[in-house]
Amino acid sequence: MSGLPPVAEALLAPEVYPERPERVELIQTHLSFVFLAGQSVYKVKKPVNFGFVDFTTVERRRYFCQQEVELNRRLAPTVYLGVVEITRGEDGRLALGGEGETVEYAVHMKRLPMERTLDRLLERREATAAMLDEVARKLVDFHRSSRGNQEVASFGDIPTIAQNTEENFAQVERYVGISIPPHAQELIKAYTRAFLKEKAPLFKMRLAQGRIRDCHGDLHSAHICLADEVYIFDCIEFNDRFRYCDVASEVAFLAMDLDYHGRPDLASRFVQTYVELSEDEGLPTVLDFYKCYRAYVRGKVESLKLDDPAVPEEEKAEGLARAQRYFELACTYASAEGCRREP
Repeated sequence: MSGLPPVAEALLAPEVYPERPERVELIQTHLSFVFLAGQSVYKVKKPVNFGFVDFTTVERRRYFCQQEVELNRRLAPTVYLGVVEITRGEDGRLALGGEGETVEYAVHMKRLPMERTLDRLLERREATAAMLDEVARKLVDFHRSSRGNQEVASFGDIPTIAQNTEENFAQVERYVGISIPPHAQELIKAYTRAFLKEKAPLFKMRLAQGRIRDCHGDLHSAHICLADEVYIFDCIEFNDRFRYCDVASEVAFLAMDLDYHGRPDLASRFVQTYVELSEDEGLPTVLDFYKCYRAYVRGKVESLKLDDPAVPEEEKAEGLARAQRYFELACTYASAEGCRREP
């Protein structure tokens, strides 16, 4: 596969794996190469630096592999099996967990049934309100038990939220006119800044109520699997600032993604169930703000793939279409009229 670095190219060969799978499939994100090998999954971090994440050294990639395993075991303890060394033997060949020089690291995971991930269920119109009730129940329990100390709570203040949103705006600037129209960028900026200024008491109240927790941080439908139990995986491990957040931001992420998939009914049911179980009556007051923020983040993530030389052109085209849809959705939360086209 052209454009892949040597380590990723080598990991496409079944003989590299201790399981000796019949075939190996590769899935790419803006941050990782994910190899599906039989009943196992191996995730290798790309040597990228986007400002909000820095994986540019082998040591940093090793550290964040360890963080990924530790943090994801909170919600999927049986899925995350550990960190595996990728070694180069005397013959120059690479192997997982072999002898020789360690050249890279991979997160080793148990493979979940992909057909049972929530995004696939949504595509097949098989997702139900009862399923979202189970997700809400698991999430409420998780948020209650997750860290919410003074260090974590400090990330829920206005300056930190503004840092996140302004950072997003700066990082998307290069894609204005490509995945997001100029007027849409300005509309979302204006809405975000005005809401933070005018509704500051809401954010202060939620901080005082202990609603800022060590969350998952990337709760969209592709990271939820409804199989023999509810598995929630692939949390943010590379930046505490994105994981320490208002639980409303976490709930808004999945609710936004359900909207994106054309199921606002399930989004409403999920939010309602979460609010009832958590007794968080104030959550709806900031829900649309965080939905806008999360849709914008997803648009940014899809846009970043456009500059990745390892991503095939067909996937870039698909990513561009998704980015445009996410940015359009962000506009609907920012304005009742959405991002009207400029005359």
